[in-house]
Amino acid sequence: MLNFPVPDIDAAVDELTAKGVTFLRNEGMTDDRGVSRKGGPLIAWFTDPSGNVVSILEE
Repeated sequence: MLNFPVPDIDAAVDELTAKGVTFLRNEGMTDDRGVSRKGGPLIAWFTDPSGNVVSILEE
């Protein structure tokens, strides 16, 4: 897994979503945007075109 630190996860999710990225969602773990806000850092996952899981992580 590759993690990219971002200063503002909500702004990064908005920017990537506008470019066509679909964030992974897991009921009970992520919100409707695909961000995990429960315990630990704010993080969101998506897959690259090869199917590798990538995340953005709020610093």
